[in-house]
Amino acid sequence: MPPVRVGVGTLLMPWATVLPRVLLPSLLLAGTMSQTVQSVAAPSSNGGLVANAVLEDPEFTDIIENITVPAGRNVKLACSVKNLGSYKVAWMHFEQSAILTVHNHVITRNPRISVTHDKHDKHKTWFLHISNVQEEDKGRYMCQINTVTAKTQFGYLHVVVPPNIDDSVSSSDVIIREGANITLRCNATGSPPPSIKWKRDGPLKITVSKNISVNDWEGEILTLERVTRHDMGAYLCIASNGVPPSVSKRIKVSVDFPPILWTSHQLVGIPLGYNVTLECITEAHPTSLNYWTRENDQMIHESVKYKTESIPGTPSYKAVMRLHISEVQQSDYGIYKCIAKNPRGEADGTIRLYSSSPPTTIPPSTTEAITTTVSSTRVFELPFGPTTVSSINSFDKGNKYQSILNDVDRSEQKSRDSSKTNRDRSPANRPKNSGSSPSSWRWLTLALPVAFQLTHLARWQ
Repeated sequence: MPPVRVGVGTLLMPWATVLPRVLLPSLLLAGTMSQTVQSVAAPSSNGGLVANAVLEDPEFTDIIENITVPAGRNVKLACSVKNLGSYKVAWMHFEQSAILTVHNHVITRNPRISVTHDKHDKHKTWFLHISNVQEEDKGRYMCQINTVTAKTQFGYLHVVVPPNIDDSVSSSDVIIREGANITLRCNATGSPPPSIKWKRDGPLKITVSKNISVNDWEGEILTLERVTRHDMGAYLCIASNGVPPSVSKRIKVSVDFPPILWTSHQLVGIPLGYNVTLECITEAHPTSLNYWTRENDQMIHESVKYKTESIPGTPSYKAVMRLHISEVQQSDYGIYKCIAKNPRGEADGTIRLYSSSPPTTIPPSTTEAITTTVSSTRVFELPFGPTTVSSINSFDKGNKYQSILNDVDRSEQKSRDSSKTNRDRSPANRPKNSGSSPSSWRWLTLALPVAFQLTHLARWQ
């Protein structure tokens, strides 16, 4: 049997005209009775007087409190009445125009509705119970006494509902090409209506457009213009309305773009017999297929000679490609290519491996070693003629320059050999100023300090 409904704004008396027949006998007792009952006493033997006794009208003794309750809880509304007599108390839902209970009877078929009253209370209180409150239960509840002119009072039931995100009308994970626009939607229900806030899952800001970057964005719709790979990641839609708990939805945005690839060194020199690692850096989404080739485009496979690896980077669309070559032989020199492919395109980079001289090993010095590379040949003027310092490529930290004292030693040896030859010659055939004359020792004495100074200068360049 559906709830009994009556027109809003009309007096709901008498209830007997709208209630089931099974309730009529009990309700008719007071349905049209006057609140005043006259009691006439029989004349006494001494001609007693007729006395009139008047009963008081029923009255409400307290207001119905307004109640706010979260959905899913139980609630109890109280209506207190005195001098009820033979009259009845009814509960009604005003907005739904439905009679819920009359006296001890539940009229509505809603199984969540029940009624009780305290018989021992001086002012009888009638309780309307609603279990597992739903949002549709909110509104004005009316307690009414069925006097000739019905007496009523109202209480309001506020039902608050925590937010809930409706996945059916909200965005899910999305994949988009770089440079396109994207619109994300988040629809949430609740009472009161929830507010929506967007944040990125992490410390990054939301780039709404080229000139607008924000920490968070309010509104059901978030539009990103001309997305780039830097916009890739998870976005959080957070719904809240002051009723705990707040809820969120995580939406992953993937931005597809073709691979780009670059090398830190396009020329790599390595001596024979040494191990070497070639390296390329790539960015791609979706993740690219990475491999290496030689000049003849022959793919390099894992072996004792070659080891390859691809190391994921941060962000996830970055990666480092490495090719390890062990014990380089003459046949290993040449061109190597690193190649990256994904469904959006491909890219490659070239590295040339060439032969270089091994590092120079020099006994350690008492002074701190400085590693450097002399970029060009330099000529220094000495008293005994020009001296050349050749350019040196440094392989390892700690290598030192060769001292030009070797040149000075060779010059000194040449001078001694010349002196010996002159001693063997006749005086007439001896060159002028030959042998160990004071002049030869004079330029040697000048040359040695200059040589040491030039060595010290080259070391600190």
